[in-house]
Amino acid sequence: MSATVTPVSTPVVPSPVATGAPETVASADPRPHVVIVGGGFGGMSAARALADAPVRITLVDRTNHHVFQPLLYQVATAVLNPSDISVPIRWVLRHQKNVTVLMGQVDRIDPATRTLGMDGGTTTLSFDYLILATGARHAYFGHPEWERDAPGLKSLEDAIEMRRRFLLAFEAAERSTDDAERDALLTFVIVGGGPTGVELAGIIPDVAKQSMREDFRRVDPARTKVVLIEGGPRILPTFPEALSARAREDLARLGVTVRTGAVVTAVDDEGVSIGDERIPARTVFWGAGNQASPLARQLGETDRAGRAKVQPDQSLAAWPNVFVVGDAAASTSRDGSPVPAVAPAANQTGEVAARSIVADLAGRPRPTFQYVNKGDLAVIGRHRAIAAIRNVKLTGTIAWIVWLFVHILYLVGFRNRLSVLVQWAFAYFTHQRGVRLITHGEGMSARSLESLVPHRHLADARTAPAAATPASPVAAAS
Repeated sequence: MSATVTPVSTPVVPSPVATGAPETVASADPRPHVVIVGGGFGGMSAARALADAPVRITLVDRTNHHVFQPLLYQVATAVLNPSDISVPIRWVLRHQKNVTVLMGQVDRIDPATRTLGMDGGTTTLSFDYLILATGARHAYFGHPEWERDAPGLKSLEDAIEMRRRFLLAFEAAERSTDDAERDALLTFVIVGGGPTGVELAGIIPDVAKQSMREDFRRVDPARTKVVLIEGGPRILPTFPEALSARAREDLARLGVTVRTGAVVTAVDDEGVSIGDERIPARTVFWGAGNQASPLARQLGETDRAGRAKVQPDQSLAAWPNVFVVGDAAASTSRDGSPVPAVAPAANQTGEVAARSIVADLAGRPRPTFQYVNKGDLAVIGRHRAIAAIRNVKLTGTIAWIVWLFVHILYLVGFRNRLSVLVQWAFAYFTHQRGVRLITHGEGMSARSLESLVPHRHLADARTAPAAATPASPVAAAS
Protein backbone atom coordinates (compact mmCIF):
# COMPACT_ATOMS: atom_id res chain seq x y z
CA MET A 1 0.00 0.00 0.00
CA SER A 2 1.23 3.48 -0.81
CA ALA A 3 -0.45 6.73 0.07
CA THR A 4 0.68 10.35 0.06
CA VAL A 5 -0.98 13.44 1.37
CA THR A 6 -1.31 17.10 0.49
CA PRO A 7 0.11 19.84 2.73
CA VAL A 8 -1.46 20.39 6.13
CA SER A 9 -3.47 23.35 4.85
CA THR A 10 -5.64 20.76 3.09
CA PRO A 11 -6.09 17.97 5.64
CA VAL A 12 -6.30 14.45 4.24
CA VAL A 13 -7.09 10.95 5.33
CA PRO A 14 -4.85 8.08 4.16
CA SER A 15 -6.43 5.78 1.65
CA PRO A 16 -7.28 2.38 3.14
CA VAL A 17 -6.44 0.70 -0.15
CA ALA A 18 -4.08 2.18 -2.69
CA THR A 19 -2.82 0.47 -5.82
CA GLY A 20 -0.53 1.54 -8.61
CA ALA A 21 0.75 5.12 -8.45
CA PRO A 22 0.71 6.97 -5.13
CA GLU A 23 -2.73 8.28 -4.42
CA THR A 24 -3.59 11.63 -2.88
CA VAL A 25 -6.85 11.56 -0.97
CA ALA A 26 -8.13 14.96 0.12
CA SER A 27 -10.65 15.45 2.88
CA ALA A 28 -13.50 17.91 2.77
CA ASP A 29 -13.51 18.02 6.58
CA PRO A 30 -12.22 21.49 7.57
CA ARG A 31 -11.58 20.59 11.21
CA PRO A 32 -7.95 20.54 12.44
CA HIS A 33 -6.43 17.06 12.25
CA VAL A 34 -5.02 15.63 15.49
CA VAL A 35 -2.89 12.50 15.14
CA ILE A 36 -2.30 10.44 18.27
CA VAL A 37 0.44 7.81 18.10
CA GLY A 38 -0.06 5.11 20.73
CA GLY A 39 -3.15 3.51 22.26
CA GLY A 40 -1.86 3.19 25.80
CA PHE A 41 -2.97 5.20 28.80
CA GLY A 42 -1.68 8.55 27.52
CA GLY A 43 -3.01 8.19 23.98
CA MET A 44 -6.43 6.92 25.00
CA SER A 45 -6.76 9.62 27.64
CA ALA A 46 -5.98 12.31 25.07
CA ALA A 47 -8.44 10.88 22.54
CA ARG A 48 -11.30 10.75 25.03
CA ALA A 49 -10.52 14.26 26.31
CA LEU A 50 -11.00 15.51 22.73
CA ALA A 51 -14.41 13.84 22.32
CA ASP A 52 -16.30 17.13 22.19
CA ALA A 53 -13.58 19.21 20.54
CA PRO A 54 -14.04 20.57 16.98
CA VAL A 55 -11.25 18.34 15.62
CA ARG A 56 -10.92 15.08 13.75
CA ILE A 57 -8.62 12.52 15.31
CA THR A 58 -6.58 9.68 13.88
CA LEU A 59 -5.22 7.29 16.50
CA VAL A 60 -2.43 5.01 15.27
CA ASP A 61 -1.15 1.99 17.17
CA ARG A 62 0.95 -0.99 16.12
CA THR A 63 -1.59 -3.32 17.76
CA ASN A 64 -5.37 -3.23 17.79
CA HIS A 65 -5.73 -3.35 21.57
CA HIS A 66 -5.31 -1.29 24.72
CA VAL A 67 -3.55 -3.11 27.58
CA PHE A 68 -3.94 -2.52 31.30
CA GLN A 69 -0.21 -2.73 31.98
CA PRO A 70 -0.32 -2.85 35.81
CA LEU A 71 -1.67 -6.41 35.59
CA LEU A 72 0.70 -7.72 32.91
CA TYR A 73 2.67 -9.57 35.57
CA GLN A 74 -0.43 -11.66 36.34
CA VAL A 75 -0.60 -12.75 32.70
CA ALA A 76 3.12 -13.54 32.87
CA THR A 77 2.59 -15.83 35.87
CA ALA A 78 -0.50 -17.63 34.49
CA VAL A 79 -3.01 -15.96 36.81
CA LEU A 80 -4.98 -14.05 34.16
CA ASN A 81 -5.70 -14.48 30.46
CA PRO A 82 -4.35 -11.86 28.03
CA SER A 83 -7.94 -11.02 27.11
CA ASP A 84 -8.74 -10.23 30.76
CA ILE A 85 -6.58 -7.10 30.73
CA SER A 86 -6.93 -5.92 27.14
CA VAL A 87 -9.70 -4.46 24.98
CA PRO A 88 -9.86 -3.51 21.28
CA ILE A 89 -9.09 0.17 20.80
CA ARG A 90 -11.87 0.47 18.25
CA TRP A 91 -14.38 -0.88 20.76
CA VAL A 92 -13.36 1.62 23.44
CA LEU A 93 -13.74 4.53 21.02
CA ARG A 94 -16.67 3.16 19.02
CA HIS A 95 -19.08 5.89 20.17
CA GLN A 96 -16.61 8.74 19.59
CA LYS A 97 -17.42 9.74 16.03
CA ASN A 98 -14.51 12.15 15.57
CA VAL A 99 -11.92 9.34 15.92
CA THR A 100 -10.51 7.07 13.20
CA VAL A 101 -8.33 4.19 14.42
CA LEU A 102 -5.51 2.88 12.23
CA MET A 103 -3.34 -0.14 12.95
CA GLY A 104 0.20 0.56 11.79
CA GLN A 105 3.81 1.08 12.79
CA VAL A 106 4.95 4.73 12.81
CA ASP A 107 8.63 4.88 11.94
CA ARG A 108 9.21 8.50 10.89
CA ILE A 109 8.08 11.87 12.20
CA ASP A 110 8.87 15.16 10.43
CA PRO A 111 7.53 18.04 12.53
CA ALA A 112 8.75 20.60 9.98
CA THR A 113 6.43 19.28 7.28
CA ARG A 114 3.86 18.07 9.80
CA THR A 115 3.88 14.53 8.46
CA LEU A 116 4.65 11.08 9.77
CA GLY A 117 5.51 7.89 7.91
CA MET A 118 4.01 4.50 8.65
CA ASP A 119 4.95 0.91 7.84
CA GLY A 120 8.30 1.57 6.19
CA GLY A 121 7.16 4.60 4.24
CA THR A 122 4.17 2.97 2.55
CA THR A 123 1.80 5.46 4.16
CA THR A 124 2.23 9.14 4.95
CA LEU A 125 -0.12 10.94 7.30
CA SER A 126 -0.32 14.69 7.83
CA PHE A 127 -1.32 16.46 11.02
CA ASP A 128 -2.12 19.85 12.45
CA TYR A 129 -1.41 18.59 15.97
CA LEU A 130 0.54 15.51 17.00
CA ILE A 131 0.37 13.72 20.34
CA LEU A 132 3.14 11.14 20.77
CA ALA A 133 2.20 8.54 23.37
CA THR A 134 4.41 5.61 22.44
CA GLY A 135 5.50 4.68 25.95
CA ALA A 136 8.76 2.97 26.79
CA ARG A 137 10.58 -0.33 26.54
CA HIS A 138 13.08 -2.00 28.84
CA ALA A 139 16.55 -0.53 29.32
CA TYR A 140 19.52 -2.86 29.70
CA PHE A 141 22.09 -0.19 30.54
CA GLY A 142 24.24 -0.64 27.48
CA HIS A 143 23.79 -4.41 27.23
CA PRO A 144 20.98 -5.02 24.73
CA GLU A 145 22.21 -8.60 24.32
CA TRP A 146 20.83 -9.38 27.78
CA GLU A 147 17.26 -9.09 26.51
CA ARG A 148 17.45 -12.53 24.91
CA ASP A 149 17.96 -14.19 28.31
CA ALA A 150 16.17 -11.64 30.52
CA PRO A 151 12.92 -10.48 28.90
CA GLY A 152 11.09 -7.47 30.27
CA LEU A 153 7.39 -6.81 30.67
CA LYS A 154 5.78 -4.00 28.68
CA SER A 155 3.30 -5.67 26.29
CA LEU A 156 1.02 -8.67 25.96
CA GLU A 157 3.65 -10.31 23.77
CA ASP A 158 6.19 -9.85 26.56
CA ALA A 159 3.79 -11.33 29.11
CA ILE A 160 3.02 -14.39 26.99
CA GLU A 161 6.73 -14.98 26.40
CA MET A 162 7.43 -14.59 30.11
CA ARG A 163 4.62 -17.02 30.96
CA ARG A 164 6.08 -19.48 28.48
CA ARG A 165 9.52 -19.33 30.08
CA PHE A 166 8.07 -19.50 33.59
CA LEU A 167 6.08 -22.66 32.87
CA LEU A 168 8.80 -24.26 30.73
CA ALA A 169 11.17 -24.11 33.69
CA PHE A 170 8.97 -26.53 35.64
CA GLU A 171 8.50 -28.81 32.65
CA ALA A 172 12.27 -28.93 32.15
CA ALA A 173 12.85 -29.61 35.85
CA GLU A 174 10.44 -32.55 35.63
CA ARG A 175 12.59 -34.01 32.87
CA SER A 176 15.96 -33.31 34.47
CA THR A 177 17.88 -36.06 36.28
CA ASP A 178 20.57 -33.80 37.76
CA ASP A 179 19.98 -32.11 41.13
CA ALA A 180 22.13 -29.06 40.37
CA GLU A 181 20.40 -28.58 37.06
CA ARG A 182 16.99 -28.87 38.73
CA ASP A 183 17.96 -26.25 41.28
CA ALA A 184 18.97 -23.88 38.49
CA LEU A 185 15.72 -24.55 36.63
CA LEU A 186 13.68 -23.84 39.75
CA THR A 187 15.55 -20.62 40.53
CA PHE A 188 13.95 -17.44 39.19
CA VAL A 189 16.00 -14.24 39.24
CA ILE A 190 14.21 -10.92 38.89
CA VAL A 191 16.34 -7.87 38.18
CA GLY A 192 14.83 -4.61 39.40
CA GLY A 193 13.15 -3.77 42.70
CA GLY A 194 10.44 -1.47 41.41
CA PRO A 195 6.72 -2.36 41.47
CA THR A 196 6.97 -4.79 38.54
CA GLY A 197 9.89 -6.69 40.06
CA VAL A 198 8.38 -6.79 43.54
CA GLU A 199 4.98 -7.96 42.30
CA LEU A 200 6.56 -10.67 40.16
CA ALA A 201 8.72 -11.82 43.07
CA GLY A 202 5.71 -11.93 45.37
CA ILE A 203 3.40 -13.94 43.13
CA ILE A 204 5.81 -16.62 41.87
CA PRO A 205 6.11 -18.46 45.23
CA ASP A 206 2.33 -18.63 45.59
CA VAL A 207 1.80 -19.98 42.07
CA ALA A 208 4.64 -22.48 42.36
CA LYS A 209 4.07 -23.72 45.90
CA GLN A 210 0.27 -23.66 45.94
CA SER A 211 -1.15 -23.90 42.43
CA MET A 212 1.43 -26.41 41.15
CA ARG A 213 2.17 -28.45 44.25
CA GLU A 214 0.35 -31.62 43.04
CA ASP A 215 1.04 -31.30 39.32
CA PHE A 216 4.46 -32.95 39.06
CA ARG A 217 5.89 -36.35 40.01
CA ARG A 218 9.66 -36.03 39.70
CA VAL A 219 10.07 -32.50 41.00
CA ASP A 220 8.67 -30.61 43.97
CA PRO A 221 7.60 -27.05 43.03
CA ALA A 222 7.98 -26.12 46.70
CA ARG A 223 11.74 -26.09 46.00
CA THR A 224 11.26 -23.00 43.85
CA LYS A 225 13.63 -20.16 44.73
CA VAL A 226 13.09 -16.51 43.86
CA VAL A 227 15.90 -13.94 44.00
CA LEU A 228 15.08 -10.23 43.62
CA ILE A 229 18.07 -8.04 42.73
CA GLU A 230 18.03 -4.25 43.14
CA GLY A 231 21.00 -2.02 42.41
CA GLY A 232 19.86 0.73 44.78
CA PRO A 233 19.84 0.70 48.58
CA ARG A 234 16.20 -0.42 48.87
CA ILE A 235 13.32 -1.86 46.87
CA LEU A 236 10.35 0.32 45.87
CA PRO A 237 12.39 3.53 46.18
CA THR A 238 9.43 5.78 45.28
CA PHE A 239 7.54 4.62 48.39
CA PRO A 240 8.16 5.90 51.91
CA GLU A 241 11.08 4.08 53.50
CA ALA A 242 8.91 2.39 56.15
CA LEU A 243 6.67 0.87 53.47
CA SER A 244 9.68 -0.23 51.45
CA ALA A 245 11.02 -2.02 54.53
CA ARG A 246 7.63 -3.67 55.11
CA ALA A 247 7.57 -4.93 51.53
CA ARG A 248 11.00 -6.48 52.01
CA GLU A 249 9.82 -8.21 55.18
CA ASP A 250 6.75 -9.57 53.37
CA LEU A 251 8.89 -10.91 50.55
CA ALA A 252 11.21 -12.60 53.06
CA ARG A 253 8.20 -14.33 54.67
CA LEU A 254 7.32 -15.71 51.24
CA GLY A 255 10.82 -17.13 50.91
CA VAL A 256 12.11 -14.53 48.43
CA THR A 257 15.77 -13.58 48.71
CA VAL A 258 16.11 -9.81 48.30
CA ARG A 259 19.51 -8.43 47.30
CA THR A 260 19.90 -4.65 47.45
CA GLY A 261 22.98 -2.67 46.49
CA ALA A 262 23.69 -5.43 43.98
CA VAL A 263 24.53 -4.47 40.40
CA VAL A 264 24.15 -7.11 37.71
CA THR A 265 27.27 -7.39 35.57
CA ALA A 266 26.34 -10.28 33.27
CA VAL A 267 23.30 -12.26 32.16
CA ASP A 268 23.26 -15.40 30.06
CA ASP A 269 21.19 -18.54 29.61
CA GLU A 270 22.70 -20.18 32.68
CA GLY A 271 22.47 -17.43 35.25
CA VAL A 272 23.30 -13.95 36.49
CA SER A 273 26.55 -12.43 37.70
CA ILE A 274 26.87 -9.80 40.41
CA GLY A 275 30.53 -8.87 40.19
CA ASP A 276 32.42 -12.11 40.87
CA GLU A 277 29.38 -13.80 42.37
CA ARG A 278 27.43 -16.20 40.20
CA ILE A 279 23.75 -17.14 40.66
CA PRO A 280 22.85 -20.24 38.60
CA ALA A 281 19.37 -19.70 37.16
CA ARG A 282 17.78 -20.71 33.88
CA THR A 283 15.04 -18.09 34.07
CA VAL A 284 15.72 -14.38 34.48
CA PHE A 285 13.12 -11.61 34.25
CA TRP A 286 14.01 -7.94 33.79
CA GLY A 287 12.33 -4.97 35.42
CA ALA A 288 15.25 -2.62 36.09
CA GLY A 289 14.82 0.31 33.75
CA ASN A 290 12.92 2.10 31.01
CA GLN A 291 13.97 3.48 27.65
CA ALA A 292 11.55 5.71 25.75
CA SER A 293 10.39 4.90 22.26
CA PRO A 294 13.02 5.80 19.60
CA LEU A 295 10.45 8.07 17.95
CA ALA A 296 10.98 10.63 20.71
CA ARG A 297 14.56 11.17 19.53
CA GLN A 298 13.31 12.31 16.12
CA LEU A 299 11.60 15.29 17.74
CA GLY A 300 14.51 17.02 19.43
CA GLU A 301 16.23 17.08 22.80
CA THR A 302 15.87 14.03 25.06
CA ASP A 303 17.16 12.96 28.46
CA ARG A 304 19.36 9.94 29.24
CA ALA A 305 16.36 7.60 29.06
CA GLY A 306 15.46 8.87 25.60
CA ARG A 307 12.41 10.80 26.84
CA ALA A 308 11.52 14.03 25.07
CA LYS A 309 12.03 17.19 27.12
CA VAL A 310 8.68 18.95 27.14
CA GLN A 311 7.21 22.31 28.12
CA PRO A 312 4.73 22.69 31.02
CA ASP A 313 1.86 22.08 28.57
CA GLN A 314 3.54 18.84 27.31
CA SER A 315 4.50 20.42 23.99
CA LEU A 316 7.99 20.69 22.50
CA ALA A 317 9.77 24.05 22.65
CA ALA A 318 10.67 23.93 18.94
CA TRP A 319 7.31 22.57 17.80
CA PRO A 320 4.36 23.91 19.83
CA ASN A 321 1.90 21.77 17.87
CA VAL A 322 3.69 18.54 18.88
CA PHE A 323 3.01 17.03 22.30
CA VAL A 324 4.69 14.10 24.02
CA VAL A 325 2.91 12.37 26.90
CA GLY A 326 3.25 9.39 29.22
CA ASP A 327 6.49 7.43 29.52
CA ALA A 328 7.89 8.98 26.33
CA ALA A 329 8.04 12.42 27.99
CA ALA A 330 10.38 13.79 30.65
CA SER A 331 7.53 15.59 32.38
CA THR A 332 7.80 17.73 35.49
CA SER A 333 5.22 19.21 37.82
CA ARG A 334 4.92 22.94 38.45
CA ASP A 335 7.44 22.70 41.30
CA GLY A 336 9.99 21.10 38.97
CA SER A 337 9.76 17.61 40.48
CA PRO A 338 9.96 14.72 37.97
CA VAL A 339 6.78 12.83 37.19
CA PRO A 340 6.91 9.04 37.75
CA ALA A 341 6.37 6.61 34.89
CA VAL A 342 3.00 5.31 36.08
CA ALA A 343 -0.44 4.99 34.50
CA PRO A 344 -2.06 7.94 36.35
CA ALA A 345 0.73 10.24 35.14
CA ALA A 346 0.22 9.07 31.55
CA ASN A 347 -3.51 9.73 31.84
CA GLN A 348 -2.94 13.21 33.23
CA THR A 349 -0.32 14.24 30.65
CA GLY A 350 -2.60 13.01 27.86
CA GLU A 351 -5.45 15.13 29.22
CA VAL A 352 -3.23 18.23 29.45
CA ALA A 353 -2.12 17.82 25.82
CA ALA A 354 -5.77 17.54 24.74
CA ARG A 355 -6.79 20.57 26.81
CA SER A 356 -3.93 22.57 25.27
CA ILE A 357 -5.26 21.85 21.79
CA VAL A 358 -8.77 22.88 22.85
CA ALA A 359 -7.33 26.06 24.39
CA ASP A 360 -5.56 26.92 21.10
CA LEU A 361 -8.76 26.50 19.13
CA ALA A 362 -10.65 28.71 21.59
CA GLY A 363 -7.93 31.36 21.72
CA ARG A 364 -7.23 30.77 25.41
CA PRO A 365 -3.89 30.26 27.23
CA ARG A 366 -2.75 26.68 27.47
CA PRO A 367 -2.95 24.87 30.84
CA THR A 368 0.13 24.00 32.87
CA PHE A 369 0.63 20.39 33.90
CA GLN A 370 0.52 19.61 37.61
CA TYR A 371 0.85 15.97 38.54
CA VAL A 372 -1.72 14.83 41.07
CA ASN A 373 -0.45 11.77 42.92
CA LYS A 374 -3.54 9.77 43.78
CA GLY A 375 -1.45 7.25 45.70
CA ASP A 376 1.10 4.50 45.24
CA LEU A 377 0.17 0.83 45.56
CA ALA A 378 2.11 -2.41 45.36
CA VAL A 379 0.93 -5.93 46.10
CA ILE A 380 3.39 -8.49 47.47
CA GLY A 381 1.16 -11.52 47.83
CA ARG A 382 -2.02 -12.80 49.39
CA HIS A 383 -3.07 -10.34 52.11
CA ARG A 384 0.24 -8.57 51.61
CA ALA A 385 0.41 -5.11 50.04
CA ILE A 386 1.51 -1.57 50.77
CA ALA A 387 -0.23 1.70 49.95
CA ALA A 388 0.72 5.35 50.30
CA ILE A 389 -2.33 7.54 49.66
CA ARG A 390 -1.52 11.15 50.40
CA ASN A 391 -0.54 11.12 54.10
CA VAL A 392 -2.09 7.72 54.79
CA LYS A 393 0.10 4.64 54.84
CA LEU A 394 -1.48 1.19 54.71
CA THR A 395 -0.05 -2.30 54.93
CA GLY A 396 -1.28 -5.88 55.09
CA THR A 397 -4.84 -6.95 54.39
CA ILE A 398 -6.31 -3.43 54.25
CA ALA A 399 -3.77 -2.32 51.65
CA TRP A 400 -4.37 -5.55 49.74
CA ILE A 401 -8.14 -4.91 49.58
CA VAL A 402 -7.52 -1.32 48.44
CA TRP A 403 -5.18 -2.61 45.73
CA LEU A 404 -7.82 -5.10 44.52
CA PHE A 405 -10.57 -2.46 44.44
CA VAL A 406 -8.48 0.15 42.60
CA HIS A 407 -7.31 -2.26 39.91
CA ILE A 408 -10.81 -3.59 39.27
CA LEU A 409 -12.11 -0.03 39.11
CA TYR A 410 -9.57 1.14 36.53
CA LEU A 411 -9.85 -1.82 34.19
CA VAL A 412 -11.51 -0.86 30.91
CA GLY A 413 -14.86 -2.54 30.23
CA PHE A 414 -17.38 -4.34 32.40
CA ARG A 415 -16.50 -7.71 30.87
CA ASN A 416 -12.85 -7.38 31.90
CA ARG A 417 -13.77 -6.27 35.41
CA LEU A 418 -16.10 -9.22 35.86
CA SER A 419 -13.65 -11.71 34.33
CA VAL A 420 -10.75 -10.56 36.51
CA LEU A 421 -12.94 -10.57 39.61
CA VAL A 422 -14.04 -14.15 38.91
CA GLN A 423 -10.46 -15.28 38.21
CA TRP A 424 -9.20 -13.70 41.43
CA ALA A 425 -12.04 -15.19 43.47
CA PHE A 426 -11.36 -18.64 41.99
CA ALA A 427 -7.64 -18.34 42.75
CA TYR A 428 -8.30 -17.03 46.26
CA PHE A 429 -10.59 -19.89 47.32
CA THR A 430 -8.91 -22.75 45.45
CA HIS A 431 -5.25 -21.63 45.10
CA GLN A 432 -5.58 -22.69 41.46
CA ARG A 433 -4.76 -20.79 38.29
CA GLY A 434 -6.41 -21.98 35.12
CA VAL A 435 -4.26 -20.21 32.53
CA ARG A 436 -1.13 -22.36 32.66
CA LEU A 437 -0.77 -22.63 28.89
CA ILE A 438 2.56 -22.94 27.11
CA THR A 439 2.39 -21.54 23.59
CA HIS A 440 5.09 -21.33 20.97
CA GLY A 441 6.68 -17.91 21.19
CA GLU A 442 7.95 -15.88 18.26
CA GLY A 443 10.70 -13.34 17.86
CA MET A 444 13.48 -13.04 20.39
CA SER A 445 12.95 -16.34 22.19
CA ALA A 446 14.91 -19.28 20.86
CA ARG A 447 14.28 -21.18 24.08
CA SER A 448 12.65 -24.57 23.97
CA LEU A 449 12.17 -27.45 26.38
CA GLU A 450 14.93 -29.37 24.62
CA SER A 451 17.37 -26.47 24.95
CA LEU A 452 16.77 -26.30 28.69
CA VAL A 453 17.38 -30.03 29.23
CA PRO A 454 19.52 -31.19 26.31
CA HIS A 455 20.41 -34.80 25.54
CA ARG A 456 18.82 -36.29 28.65
CA HIS A 457 17.60 -39.84 28.90
CA LEU A 458 14.64 -40.03 31.28
CA ALA A 459 14.33 -43.19 33.28
CA ASP A 460 11.05 -43.88 35.03
CA ALA A 461 11.56 -43.00 38.68
CA ARG A 462 10.22 -46.40 39.73
CA THR A 463 12.24 -48.58 37.33
CA ALA A 464 15.82 -49.14 36.28
CA PRO A 465 17.20 -46.97 33.44
CA ALA A 466 16.50 -48.23 29.93
CA ALA A 467 18.92 -48.20 27.04
CA ALA A 468 20.39 -44.79 26.38
CA THR A 469 19.87 -44.88 22.61
CA PRO A 470 16.34 -45.25 21.25
CA ALA A 471 15.79 -47.90 18.63
CA SER A 472 14.27 -45.51 16.13
CA PRO A 473 13.21 -41.91 15.66
CA VAL A 474 9.65 -43.04 16.37
CA ALA A 475 10.71 -44.49 19.70
CA ALA A 476 12.55 -41.30 20.55
CA ALA A 477 9.43 -39.25 19.99
CA SER A 478 7.03 -41.53 21.81
